[in-house]
Amino acid sequence: MCPPPDSVASDAAAHRHTPLQALRHLDTGPRGLTEPEAAARLAATGENTLPERRTTPWHRLFLRSLRDPFTAVLLCLGLVSALVASWGTAAVILALVAVSCVLRAGGEQRADRSLHDLRELVGSTACVLRRAEAGAQVRAREIPVAELVPGDVVRLGPGDLVPADLRLLRASGLTVHQAPLTGESAPVAKAAVELPGAADEFPFAQPHLCFQGSGVVSGSATAVVLETGARTRLAAAHGGPVRRGPSAFDRSVHGVSWVLIRFMLLTPPLVLMANAALRGRGLTTLPFAVAVAVGLTPEMLPVIVTTCLARGAALLARTHGVVVRRLPALHDLGAVDVLCLDKTGTLTQDRPVVERALGPDGRDDPDVLDRAATAAWWTLQLADAPVPDALDEALLTAAGPVGEEYDGIAAVPFDPLRRLASAVVRGAALGTHTLIVKGAVEDVVERCLLQPGERDRLLALATREAESGLRLLAVATAELPARTRAYTPADERGLTFRGLVTFHDAIDPAAPEALRALADLGIGVRILTGDHPATAARVCRELGLVPGQVRVSARCTPQDKARAVTDLRAAGHTVGFLGDGLNDVPALRAADVGIAPRAAVDVAREAADVVLAGKDLTAIRHAVTAGRHSSANIASYLQVTFSSNLGNVIAMLAAGLLLPFLPMLPAQVLAQNLCFDAAQLAFAHDRPSAAALRRPTELRPRAFLRFITGFGALNAVADLATFAVLALALRGPDAVDDEVLFHSAWFTENLLTQALVMLLLRTGRSLAEGGGPGPVGWAAAVLAAVGLLLPPSPLGAALGMTGLALPYYLLLAAVLGLYALALRGLRSTRGLYSCAT
Repeated sequence: MCPPPDSVASDAAAHRHTPLQALRHLDTGPRGLTEPEAAARLAATGENTLPERRTTPWHRLFLRSLRDPFTAVLLCLGLVSALVASWGTAAVILALVAVSCVLRAGGEQRADRSLHDLRELVGSTACVLRRAEAGAQVRAREIPVAELVPGDVVRLGPGDLVPADLRLLRASGLTVHQAPLTGESAPVAKAAVELPGAADEFPFAQPHLCFQGSGVVSGSATAVVLETGARTRLAAAHGGPVRRGPSAFDRSVHGVSWVLIRFMLLTPPLVLMANAALRGRGLTTLPFAVAVAVGLTPEMLPVIVTTCLARGAALLARTHGVVVRRLPALHDLGAVDVLCLDKTGTLTQDRPVVERALGPDGRDDPDVLDRAATAAWWTLQLADAPVPDALDEALLTAAGPVGEEYDGIAAVPFDPLRRLASAVVRGAALGTHTLIVKGAVEDVVERCLLQPGERDRLLALATREAESGLRLLAVATAELPARTRAYTPADERGLTFRGLVTFHDAIDPAAPEALRALADLGIGVRILTGDHPATAARVCRELGLVPGQVRVSARCTPQDKARAVTDLRAAGHTVGFLGDGLNDVPALRAADVGIAPRAAVDVAREAADVVLAGKDLTAIRHAVTAGRHSSANIASYLQVTFSSNLGNVIAMLAAGLLLPFLPMLPAQVLAQNLCFDAAQLAFAHDRPSAAALRRPTELRPRAFLRFITGFGALNAVADLATFAVLALALRGPDAVDDEVLFHSAWFTENLLTQALVMLLLRTGRSLAEGGGPGPVGWAAAVLAAVGLLLPPSPLGAALGMTGLALPYYLLLAAVLGLYALALRGLRSTRGLYSCAT
């Protein structure tokens, strides 16, 4: 006995067998399996059920979140702060760590539930042919779908769900709804015989195969089971979590985190060793060293990132019906520089439109359209078709009310084997019937009476039209004597060729403007389609796209789409993919951002990171803009906080070595850090300038390091200049002994410089753009006020500070004025977005 195939790939050859060969390959027959054979195969292959995905417990997801480098460093700092009795700092840091881990664990747990909707695509029972034993009578009976095995012979009827992957043995008028698999809106005709060239098409397009997850719309069939359970296309296409590389968000956050980690790991040891060697203070400076390291840490990063992304996602959902299922995906949208999509339903309206009706001489002939529409009308009426197919609907729309003036006699519906459909109407002459045949050009021409050489001329005419990207339908007629005997496909011969009807895909009116808008945003579009290259090229021409503006890949299988996305990511692009069928799931998962319309199949929608209200490029443009808005605010926050904090840390290290006392008390360092962090919450509400939205935004760690090093060094120079001024003001350079006054002046100077950095390095709208001071401007003003008013207040006294005399404020104003000029100069030379591209 031949063992059942153990994978989709291993049985690819069986998909291309004739019905008899398929039965032999599976060691079965038209009468099906015996009960003992079925039981043995069930034990070998397992039940025909979709695989259960083991979900990770929530507490494990929470602990796994601690592996994030930034989260781990924050946790360590929180624990160290607790060890040195800095309870306030420890509480804030550990609370932020907990919030970050809860958010990450919750998102991963939601992603684990995506297999549930698949089970609704599989029926509970199936009609199978089984025998009690060899030689016994065959019985058709209902069994649980879970008990089906490869080699079983099943029967299908209207309303049935296809219970497994099947190879048709016999079929009569069978049409199936494959939307859960491919996203196609119209039913697809199926036939038991493989068509020439079908092996070159991806599986869902092969007419002799039916796949689990499809539904029977009309007709009946007998089929043999090829694959069950985890080996079906439905299960294989869904699969498990794809191990794709890190997304744009992951690359940005992890890259910045490691820059931070290097500084943080270096800072405390340097402070301890320098103070021990030069000042003999040793471990007594441990609280100060921890405070300096905490001062370098952007504790508000998780809060600001989450707030920026959550606000952008909420605005998208409220105004454009776009649902962001994974918050970091909004940042990834802002970084997308290549968008991959299928043309059908996105650039086109998912429906054909009649282009022209041509006579045999290639000239316009409206009678050809009328005949084709008449045949479509009576086929729909007499063949009891559930709905008109897309071409018939286009014919009826273009021709208007035709066909009703005739008396319909009979119809021979379309089947994919002969690729024709026919209608019989009462003829103009008494006692005659007119047979109208429409279908594939080669099949219609083959049945026509033609002069020598005429066949080649008509096929050449059809080839020219097809090469221009048009779909073709040939029309022929025959005058027959009236009769009562039923009409069959055998009557489709001796025809008179009448002409061709050509169709093109209806262009979405909004598509050209949407493509231009995407190009203005710096996003390249790549079309991945299963259509003929000429059809795709024609759509591009109708959209007004010049060669090279949009790259087109035609005849794409689902694997080709996923491979194209993977190759683009490997080349350094951030890729978005728009898809709506099960065949799009691999590419949706392979992309940095998977995008699906709300009408997509459940599995595609679950695999997507972003769900649109419709399959609309305009909505994607809005989503990209929202992503860049959030990313620009996050980048602005990171630039400001790291530049300022790095400068302060450098200055504190230098001052700690030069002063006979700590340059700032640990409590003062933490108070200053808290004030600065609180002010920076305003970045989550800022409005970026137009320049920040014009191109993809992704933080580059090396460029980011250069940026913060340059501006951080400038900030350190300002701090050290303040130190020098204070040294000269407090009894000369060698007698700086007023600790309280020094701490107070430096505390004030630090908050004022941080307020200047917030104003001058922000990416928000300038006054010229109508932005006004904005949230960041007002927050900077409050921060400056705190720097001036806190030291002389009772709270300042509790922190060991005092008010300053007027001359000190004048000295600080001079230093800050020079610092502001230098900051603007460096900003103009380095560019506003030097760490983001």
